[in-house]
Amino acid sequence: MRSVSTRLLAGTAATVFAGVGLLVASALASAATTAPSCLPRAVNASAQLAGTHVLVTPGPGTGTADPHTQISFLGVPSGAIKGVRAVGSQSGSHPGALRPYSQGDGASFVPSKPFTAGERVNVAAQVGGKHVTFSFGVDTPWSTAGVGPFPNPTPPPSDYQTFVTLPGVQAPILSVTASDRDPAAGDIFTSNGPGPGRYGPLIYSAQGRLIWFDQLAGGLVADDVNVQTYAGQRDLTFWEGRVITLGYGNGADLILNRHYQTVATVRAGNGIEADLHEFQLAPKGIAYVSAYNPIRCNLHSASGPANGVILDATFEELDVKTGLVRFEWHSLDHVNVNDSETSPPLSRAWDWFHLNSIDPEPNGNIFISARNTWAGYQIDGATGRILWTLGGLASSFKMGPGTQTAWQHDGRILPDGQVTFFDDGSDPPELNRGGGRNPDYAQGRGVRIALDLSRHTATLVAAYDHPGEPLLAGSQGNVQTLPGDNTLIAFGGVPQITELGRSGTVLFDAHLPYDMIFYRAYRAPWSGQPATRPAVAANLNNVGETIVRMSWNGATDVAAWRVLAGASAGSLTVKAHVPDSGFESSAELVGGDGYGALGKLAYVAVQALGASGRVLATSPTVRIASYASADPVRG
Repeated sequence: MRSVSTRLLAGTAATVFAGVGLLVASALASAATTAPSCLPRAVNASAQLAGTHVLVTPGPGTGTADPHTQISFLGVPSGAIKGVRAVGSQSGSHPGALRPYSQGDGASFVPSKPFTAGERVNVAAQVGGKHVTFSFGVDTPWSTAGVGPFPNPTPPPSDYQTFVTLPGVQAPILSVTASDRDPAAGDIFTSNGPGPGRYGPLIYSAQGRLIWFDQLAGGLVADDVNVQTYAGQRDLTFWEGRVITLGYGNGADLILNRHYQTVATVRAGNGIEADLHEFQLAPKGIAYVSAYNPIRCNLHSASGPANGVILDATFEELDVKTGLVRFEWHSLDHVNVNDSETSPPLSRAWDWFHLNSIDPEPNGNIFISARNTWAGYQIDGATGRILWTLGGLASSFKMGPGTQTAWQHDGRILPDGQVTFFDDGSDPPELNRGGGRNPDYAQGRGVRIALDLSRHTATLVAAYDHPGEPLLAGSQGNVQTLPGDNTLIAFGGVPQITELGRSGTVLFDAHLPYDMIFYRAYRAPWSGQPATRPAVAANLNNVGETIVRMSWNGATDVAAWRVLAGASAGSLTVKAHVPDSGFESSAELVGGDGYGALGKLAYVAVQALGASGRVLATSPTVRIASYASADPVRG
């Protein structure tokens, strides 16, 4: 395996993410001398209406509502919500429409006009026969229009593969360094970027063969590529949008079926956009998305600038069918900013929390991970309050040896109650807190932690580091617990994917080019049959043979190809059968120049065949190109 130093790998991600937020300095300098107050005096209030079981968004007393917020009532049939009135202290009365959730357990009051930044809003309604009132404050949004994307340098040609049948596509190469010993785990789902190379969602076989690459244009990035269940079907999901140098994304989440057709586009509501860090589907057509809300904030009480900007990390529970916000949770409302491992900068937005995962649990509670507080938080699904904190400066648990994480990602609660994280250990680097094979190195690792909720203790069950040289990822990464209790670790800013068995045996190891990065990687079985037709290209070579190339981007069930050719588009006959031999297969028709046994050929098409020989799809018919017009390298 290529030898890569820990320092080099740490620098790879650091180079891409260096200067996060520096582009906002001039915008901050031009802001008013003092920003509005946004830091609450007390945190972790309940979002449940007093005397009811109804959860409301914005929560009573919050000051973090966007001017375009809905007013959400969750936990009662929509017919039990009547007479909603919202009156802003500056904007006055707000008429609107009450729109029910498709799940039948609530509704959102959608005002016909936005609220005014900085005002107080009083809400009154009849809920379940009770007269209720509450109020919330409206924040002052800060525009990121002047914040640019991460650099996108061109990688060397050795980093990517190209195909005649997909002109212009440059797919990153996945190098397999330890052959797959767990074929039931399925294919590899990941993405590239931001950073060097072309962006887009990627699927590879465990042998490193490209299965699908949807190369995006215009600076769009795909992240968090996964397989999830929606409406009873196993679908492909990922986030797509623009990643800005503040370290988060603005975009939307997509659900695609096995034919790579969009089933649903899930957008955040309440005036903010979905972020790249998390998209989780739950039963009954519910989705959870992460989002970042940059707001102007006087940070003097946190030893920061009076004209500051803070990133209020949030997540939303959405009704996929209607697009309504069922519930919205804000970090500023529930966690003290002094729990951050970072300090307010003078000339850029303060990313004090950095939400990077959301794990909805069967009991309705939600577990999240925050990189910049080094902690995970268990949130009560009935009230929105934090039940307990794991790690960081305000842990609810006595952290045993090896359990403390630093700059971690991807917190998950397993069915047995144990917790997993990807512990980046950087950036800046932190020494391994015990566990693993290299305690004297700062390194990225997966961890599994057992919690004793009665004694409030956290115990390290396992630490998963890279089996070769220690890897230090400056950001990103995830841990996936697979069937059979195998564990997949994706090292994020170092695009390495390693699967380990329960005893630590390496079951799979691979990486993208080391000058690239990915956010996460997963394994899952996948069966794809694109709605598009196979692609074909054909040209004569310099000795009069016809070279036919064929591919079907996203197909998993092709066993062989049937090549059809003829003198006209209407007279094609079978000329060859070839096995499927890679993303792009090829066939050689000897004598296809008109002087050999195949007769005069001018047109060609191909048919994709399944294992039984059944025709899965047929390509368009194309004209055979001359040798002079062919790619001289491939001709």
